[in-house]
Amino acid sequence: MDINAHAEELASALGEDTEEVRRDLENLLEYSVPIDEAKQSVRRKYGGGGGGDGTPEAVDIAEVGPESGNVTVTARVLTVGRRSIRYQGDDTVIREGELADGTGTISYTAWQDFGFEPGDTVAVGNAGVREWEGEPELNLGESSSVATEGEPLDVPYEVGGERGLVELAAGDRGRTVEAKVLEVEQRTIDGRDGETVIHSGVLGDETARLPFTDWQAREAVVEGAELRMEDVYVREFRGVPSVNLTEFTEVSPTSVEVSDEAPRVSVDEAVSSGGMYDVAVVGNVLEVRDGSGLIERCPDCGRLVQNGQCRSHGQVEAEDDLRIKAILDDGTATVTAILDRDLTEEIYGATLEEALEAAREAMSREVVSDEIGETLVGREFRVRGHLSVDEYGANLDATEFAASEDDPAERARDVLGEVGA
Repeated sequence: MDINAHAEELASALGEDTEEVRRDLENLLEYSVPIDEAKQSVRRKYGGGGGGDGTPEAVDIAEVGPESGNVTVTARVLTVGRRSIRYQGDDTVIREGELADGTGTISYTAWQDFGFEPGDTVAVGNAGVREWEGEPELNLGESSSVATEGEPLDVPYEVGGERGLVELAAGDRGRTVEAKVLEVEQRTIDGRDGETVIHSGVLGDETARLPFTDWQAREAVVEGAELRMEDVYVREFRGVPSVNLTEFTEVSPTSVEVSDEAPRVSVDEAVSSGGMYDVAVVGNVLEVRDGSGLIERCPDCGRLVQNGQCRSHGQVEAEDDLRIKAILDDGTATVTAILDRDLTEEIYGATLEEALEAAREAMSREVVSDEIGETLVGREFRVRGHLSVDEYGANLDATEFAASEDDPAERARDVLGEVGA
């Protein structure tokens, strides 16, 4: 985005100093205000009015890209959510959700209430476009127009925000979920208005489990409560989707079935999802990676310590620990399963203290990882845990790790049946 070009264009149209207009734009953009809304705000400041460059030509949603500028679309409203944000020092309520036509879906943010509801068919004129979560998003502001159409637009998408937990993805807005509160804790954080009390924990339904945050710390959100939560949004937290309850979320009691099992998927499915909170995969251990067995951690931050040095705290008195980093392959992709001290002690068959004694006797700490490798490599295991994906690869923080009970012969018959052999 060339801020200077936008500033020069505005300054010329308004007859104002370019440098001053540029500073105003930069101040607004620091608060993540879309460029079109920022320009409208600067126009209003200098008495230039709401203005606009005319109504752009109508396009299909599939044609909208991050560089589309302003567009006009006719679409069906799938979801409508509300959220309060801090804008230019004031709390502002925005509407956000998803629109669709016959060619695809697109998220939107409306900076004022245009009065539409899920199921409405609307003609949206002069909507700005920005990139959000890697995808184009429509921004409906003061210069946009929204008209409700009398004839409903038929779209191949579900109207309404009801979803199972397994169907949620980071970026979802205006969703409704029914889930049981499996874990909850109350915390005090440094919020935008100072110290704020929130609830955080884990939700579960018959499809999956996900972390959540209730920013209002509602009394109804207690462990064991089965709740219907209308108008939640989903963001990424530590690599997995996280459900967020806001001041606009309506919470009511309901009845929910919760599965004790994690959804089992292939490694490729898990990795392609970008992150899953509670998932099970089955595969063969190809290798026990370096950094397994006996390790040392920083007593302050828990980071790995090498040669007595912590990346964050420098020279420290390191604490001994046990862990395993095992590369798991199921034929579709690989993932690094990370086992904590408790699981590692189970695999190793001895405690941390006994591992340290074995290392002293052998005069090598590698003796522990070597023995773990002999136990694991080449065997098939079922791993359950929380999967995250980043630029360094896919990691599965294991909560369960056990030898697979799958029957190889039965699996082979299933594969042959799929290929018609």
